[in-house]
Amino acid sequence: MRRHKRWPLRPLASALARSRFCSSAAAAGAFPLKHVTRSNFEMTLNDLRSHVKAADFVAIDLEMTGVTSAPWRDSLEFDRYDVRYLKVKDSAEKFAVVQFGVCPFRWDSRTQSFVSHPHNFFVFPRQELTFDPPAHEFLCQTTSMDFLAKYQFDFNACIHEGISYLSRRQEEEASKRYDEESVDSVVETEDLKLVRLADLLFSERMKKRFNEWRSALLHGSSESPGISSGSTESAETVFYHMRPALSLQGFTSHQLRVIKLVLRKHFGDLVYIHTNDKSSCSKDFVVYTDSESDKENLMKEAKDERKRVAERKIQSAIGFRQVIDLLSSEKKLIVGHNCFLDIAHVYSKFVGPLPSTAEKFVASIHDHFPYIVDTKILLNVNPMLHQRMKKSSTSLSSAFSLLCPQIELSSRSSDSILQQRVKIDVEVDNVRCSNWNAGGKHEAGYDAFMTGCIFAQACSHLGFDFKHHSESENLAQNEKLDKYINRLYLSWTRGDIIDLRTSNSNAENWRVSNSKYENIVLIWNFPQKLKAREIKECICKALGSTSVTSVYHLDNTAVFVLFKNSELVSNFLKLKQQLESDDGPVRILHPLSKILKGGNTGAADYDAYKEICSSHISKILFADQAETVGVKSRTRPNPKGETSLETERRENMVAVTDKASDLIDAFLANRVDVKVARTN
Repeated sequence: MRRHKRWPLRPLASALARSRFCSSAAAAGAFPLKHVTRSNFEMTLNDLRSHVKAADFVAIDLEMTGVTSAPWRDSLEFDRYDVRYLKVKDSAEKFAVVQFGVCPFRWDSRTQSFVSHPHNFFVFPRQELTFDPPAHEFLCQTTSMDFLAKYQFDFNACIHEGISYLSRRQEEEASKRYDEESVDSVVETEDLKLVRLADLLFSERMKKRFNEWRSALLHGSSESPGISSGSTESAETVFYHMRPALSLQGFTSHQLRVIKLVLRKHFGDLVYIHTNDKSSCSKDFVVYTDSESDKENLMKEAKDERKRVAERKIQSAIGFRQVIDLLSSEKKLIVGHNCFLDIAHVYSKFVGPLPSTAEKFVASIHDHFPYIVDTKILLNVNPMLHQRMKKSSTSLSSAFSLLCPQIELSSRSSDSILQQRVKIDVEVDNVRCSNWNAGGKHEAGYDAFMTGCIFAQACSHLGFDFKHHSESENLAQNEKLDKYINRLYLSWTRGDIIDLRTSNSNAENWRVSNSKYENIVLIWNFPQKLKAREIKECICKALGSTSVTSVYHLDNTAVFVLFKNSELVSNFLKLKQQLESDDGPVRILHPLSKILKGGNTGAADYDAYKEICSSHISKILFADQAETVGVKSRTRPNPKGETSLETERRENMVAVTDKASDLIDAFLANRVDVKVARTN
């Protein structure tokens, strides 16, 4: 029998118990952390509002179901900043957020310490509304899921008790949809044509029974009859907004449309009303009105009621986004660690679809969160902090271990920097802990806490004197932080930092920056046995020994070729096109024949790579991606300054190297010798 690895899942009850009994948990040695699910979300949200309002900064952290939807969508050496943004955009759109850590930090002058309030929210994109929007779908990357399981992630709590949400865009669309429902109902009735015999018989039967019911009301019958139309359909006399009405039960949606048509054509004083109560149960009524003004009042009352119910449902479905709205409205300093992907997820899940370009994204995110600090940038860019890190890893856990050792350590340590460390207290459910133990790494709430602790210690090393810090002082506007605020890593491995205030990128820090991106050609779907070295040799034989600077694999099916200059890029693309249109010996013996073998090789400039990365499609192999997206081989526009005559001459010329010409001449000479020998 095949054995499956069991995921270590914490029971939901234990997760909730930790949030309710923080003091006992802390005493037992566990880190005091507020776990939040939909069962205690509303209560927690009220407390969180006061904590965020009083906070000097708020640290966040996210746990996702994946990072990259295909290997070539990972951060690569030749990714320009706009392409890197497209890859982050793809990741944020395809994967789900399953945990969201929020940890407000407030300086307490009385105790001369920061008070932190770590919250660990379980979130899940559950469909809460009754109308038919596209169902939430997301990818799961196996390595990410295995990683979460390794660190005891509670999948049961996430799926069963995770807090759902609507983005601002989804909220707008939901409100618009509810507003259009009544209009759609009228249009449906007007378009309905009774052509089937069953519909005709049903309409006549209902017409007769509505008439009997109405007549009984008008003649003051002591008992107004209901309607029975078979084994499942029935109508009971009730009152709706102090008016006599029939409550319709068991009718199909099509039958209800026929009923609305019957009422509109034959009964001016009977009105069809559809309602949805708080529990999302729909009810249908036929209501009697005694005048046109009464009818208008009824329609308005029903419309207002539907609107109130819809607003309550939408407000309830907003769910976790209320936390994001709180952080945005309070304009607090948001602190994350290597958090560009986190911020992209926040935008995608809780604001709306991510903009198509990095510039538009930067402009929009700055409106929602004007102050963001990335602690990874702080540790890497500041020389003193970088030295303090001893040039070791700036991962979250490493930075926390070096900058934020346990409180007891500072009293015993001779390290003067540790002795000057900022004190951090933890408070959960009004229980404050001055001595805390380590929590669970890669649990969003604890990771957010670690991020905030690193930031507090970093500020101390930068010269912040928190002993004189006042509640009115805005930490985000302190000049000591000015060079670090609103600068995020697009790719920390490349040192690529984007400024959220200007959308500029420090491209000069890239290893690729010394070459221009117009010097790059993308080649895909070549024979898979070819290695980067062989591809470089083939091109150098055709265009010169120094024509290619380097060749870099995206995956086994595609490479970047970095040429010495952009003119060589144009020459290569045109030469490839000419060879593919020639079936003669030139193509067979040309040095590029190895690359073009099979007839499916594609080649294009860097803009084609950007176009492919902008697609929502994610095939595992890049060659399949290019084919699915529909990107074809393409040549460059005419080089600057080239005349039309020179262009025509270039297009009509088969550019081959001297070596290739010699091979062809030798081949032709050999054919002539063989022919002469045979005639003799």
